[in-house]
Amino acid sequence: MFKLFLALCMDHLRHIVHIDLDSFFVSVERRLNPALVGKPVIVGGSEERGIVASCSYEARKFGIHSAMPTREAKRLCPDAIFIHGTHGRYSEASAEVTRIIEEAVPLFQKTSVDEFYIDLTGMDKYHNAYKIATELRQKIIKDTRLPISFGLACNKTVAKMATNQAKPNGQLWIRHGHEKEFMAPLNISKIPMLGEKTCQKLYSYGIEKIADLQRVELRFLESVFGKAGRFIYEKANALDDSDIVPYSDRKSISTEHTFDHNTADLKTLQSILVSMTEELAFKLRKEDKLASCLAIKIRYANFETHTQQEKIALTSADHILIPGIKNLLKRSWNQSRPIRLIGVKLSNLCTGNYQINLFEDNEERIKLYRALDKINFRYGNKTVCRAAGMEIGARNFNPFEKQ
Repeated sequence: MFKLFLALCMDHLRHIVHIDLDSFFVSVERRLNPALVGKPVIVGGSEERGIVASCSYEARKFGIHSAMPTREAKRLCPDAIFIHGTHGRYSEASAEVTRIIEEAVPLFQKTSVDEFYIDLTGMDKYHNAYKIATELRQKIIKDTRLPISFGLACNKTVAKMATNQAKPNGQLWIRHGHEKEFMAPLNISKIPMLGEKTCQKLYSYGIEKIADLQRVELRFLESVFGKAGRFIYEKANALDDSDIVPYSDRKSISTEHTFDHNTADLKTLQSILVSMTEELAFKLRKEDKLASCLAIKIRYANFETHTQQEKIALTSADHILIPGIKNLLKRSWNQSRPIRLIGVKLSNLCTGNYQINLFEDNEERIKLYRALDKINFRYGNKTVCRAAGMEIGARNFNPFEKQ
């Protein structure tokens, strides 16, 4: 009877693959320029005021990591080769990999420009899951000439940790029943989404290895971290039943505004456009998206409708999108005709969060975006916005509504 029960359980074991392109931006640059192979390479903004978007393993030996100011990276490794990234080519490379995965497996989730989860559960009845993942990795390397690593395990948490241990350019299978054993000797900082402050607090209790954390009772963690205690406990004990969210490539986001009375007032039109563009840019960043095409829609009083669009470098930054939209208004609007409706559309979207902003020269601006988004994520969109967009923001924000 027990053997039958065990067999039934085995039939429902999950096989989750986590795939990560190694030093993705650097690898794409090396594909274009093989002379960069084996050298400390840093992709990001300017050498003086930029941010490191990606760095080679040769550069990491000097303590360099992503999101570090490039001036600090230059101090740590004066001989490093700095490249000002162009996100368009990285988006194209990511799309290459996505197409290969899409053709090979029935269910996958793209979580960033260079990271994927694949669910092979059920396929193992007819094929070896590790063999499928191995062949897929080899095909990606052959067709794209990009190094890639993967981890195979029973859930997303362990699979991601396995990938990180397999890097660079490797693969690792954590067999069912060996998850806690695999995790035990690793530092607690290796647990995905366990922040630095949480780790520091755990260190203060003498908890450094995941093995230490596995011996801690749930009650203790909940008393110290509240609701987050259960999250920490489950992660440390390889408990994760989160699903693979099917990948769908959203193409665009848009918004429109219909005026109560037709208007030909430039200041009013620009204020509305700033507010709408700011709103869409915030939505992009919230959903970890970047846009490479912006468009404006104008409907005149007689319902005649015109659209104008322009391709741009991938971005989710207000200070790039807003001037672009204003320029489209200038080019497309017949100023002698009053407008009934105006709209903004951002399209050709791809996954990617602050990576594109890291190519901007202004480190302070990046910090400002993060601070503003943090406030708006917490208290609602347009809690903080540009003065030009406050008119619409005031309409949407009710001070008596519970936030």
